[in-house]
Amino acid sequence: MAPELSVVVPTYNRLEMLALVVPTLLEQDLPLEDYEVLICDSNSNDGTAEYLRGVTAAHSNVRQLPGSYSGRAAARNAGITAARGGIVLFNDADILASSSLLSAHLQRHRERRHVAVVGLEVQVKNLHEYRCKRDRAHERGHLHPPSRKRLSWLYFLTGNASVARDDLLRAGCFDETFTGYGHEDLELGYRLHRIGVEILYEPSAVNYHCQEVGYEDQKMKMRLAGQSASRFYRKHRDLEVLLKLGMTPVSRGAHSVLSRLPWVLGYLDRRAATSRLAREAVLQYFYVSGIKDAG
Repeated sequence: MAPELSVVVPTYNRLEMLALVVPTLLEQDLPLEDYEVLICDSNSNDGTAEYLRGVTAAHSNVRQLPGSYSGRAAARNAGITAARGGIVLFNDADILASSSLLSAHLQRHRERRHVAVVGLEVQVKNLHEYRCKRDRAHERGHLHPPSRKRLSWLYFLTGNASVARDDLLRAGCFDETFTGYGHEDLELGYRLHRIGVEILYEPSAVNYHCQEVGYEDQKMKMRLAGQSASRFYRKHRDLEVLLKLGMTPVSRGAHSVLSRLPWVLGYLDRRAATSRLAREAVLQYFYVSGIKDAG
């Protein structure tokens, strides 16, 4: 009998974290026959293939899908194509699942059709912080107010999101031309919304994104995200996209001012370690830089 849910995990050279993530996906409060785990490996060279051969030999509901994927969009699409479950849940190779993650997603899909479900992805810097927040629910914070029921496509983040496989196919799956960092998930969320799939928030569907991104890496990622935002808008010439992705005359004007006043930008950059406002201003500057880079 086919499983009810397929978990799709794209990975590339993330063996150390993947070896921690996979056990959390196998320690769920669902019977193993109700779900499968698909590891879409972009031909890693760090021992991932050998590790997964051992896992798949021990667990019949885990499948290894190696391929020369051009990015996360292509790897996830391979998972969608191979999925035997009617519901597809996306979880990344550095995101540890709570034991009720899958059942919380499934419950919402059992209640309603043609919905996407976004859960609570808790950000943690290391395994110590993960264990603390796993064991102390009050320390997790909130992605959205717990009372919020519906979300904009702007929050369709595929570190913790599920959709019926038929709806993914109807929407066209991920756009594989998004090979850089960012927005391939939001762009799919936009298309799902356009075909009538409602995006719901489920705060009880919890997982933990274990990463510590340094400030310089954050600036680089924001610049790349800006380039992806420009690609998004070129594909969908929609005022809503323009506004929600921050591609407004105000943001461009603020960027131009800071570009003409490098001493102000430098001051904000130096203050970023101690001032959240300064940090956000600099990161926004790099985001708009990426938008302008892409034309």
